[in-house]
Parts: sequence; C-alpha cells; structure tokens
Amino acid sequence: MIFVTVGTHEQGFDRLIKAIDELVRDGKITEDVFMQIGYSTYEPKYTKWDKVIGYDIMKKYMNEADVVITHGGPSTYMQIIQLGKIPVVVPRLVQFNEHVNDHQLWVTKQVMDKGYPLIICENIDDILLDIIKSKHMDNLSEISNNDEFIKKFVLEVGELGG
Repeated sequence: MIFVTVGTHEQGFDRLIKAIDELVRDGKITEDVFMQIGYSTYEPKYTKWDKVIGYDIMKKYMNEADVVITHGGPSTYMQIIQLGKIPVVVPRLVQFNEHVNDHQLWVTKQVMDKGYPLIICENIDDILLDIIKSKHMDNLSEISNNDEFIKKFVLEVGELGG
C-alpha cells in the first residue's frame, strides 16, 4: 500500500496528487493508494482519498504503508523515518504556487546531507522511479535519533559559545 500526505498547508499540491492518480490510472502503480490531498483542487479519480485526516488515521496509514510519499515538512518525514521507513519526499515549490518559497527543498537537502535516509523527488516525472527505489532500499529498524541529536546539539552550542 502507498500512502501520500501533503499536510495542511493552505496552498494546493495538485502536481503530486495528479501524478500519483495518473500512475494508478495507467496501471504503473497497481497497489492500493490512499492520498490525503489537503487544499489541492485536483480530486483523484483512481485512488481513495480525503482532504484532511486526523492524526491517528494518518499514523495508521503510515504504519501500514510499504511506501510513504510526503511533502517536504520535516516533522512529517522525520516521523516516517522513526517508523523505520524511508520516505519519498516531494518538496512543495514556489514555481508551482505550492508554497511561498522553496524552503522545503532547501531544508530537506540539508537533512539528507546530515545522513538521514530519505529520497528527494525534485522532478515529479521521476516519482515512479523514486517509489520503486524506496521499495528496494532496506527499511530501517526502529530508530531514535534523540541521543545523536543531543550530542550534536551540545557540540554546536559548545562551538558557538567558545
């Protein structure tokens, strides 16, 4: 099963929703797909979907999904990583009127450069390849990055203060 979530940002994310719906239509995605489409105006015709879902339902879909595709909100993709999964991250981009700037792309690249396991889809035409890639990467075991974060944070604060 594939779960797609675009969050609750007030700008739509039709580019992602339409791409996934068309891949299902064309038979390139054959498994079940559920999409949380937020304020997108494109309504999927070939997948199950809802505009907004509660946290418990989102968590249920994240747990059940083999592949989770998400917008570039760090709290969402870090939660997916904590579940031991490698998210496919499609950052919202200003050129498509999906956000006010390209901070999702910038932050996601920074997170990836720090060694966190995720797949960044910068070109929506590559989304199928990224889905396939995510299926063939080893899923992570239960992770908690709290200890590592605290160590790095203390080092950073120490460097700033010293």
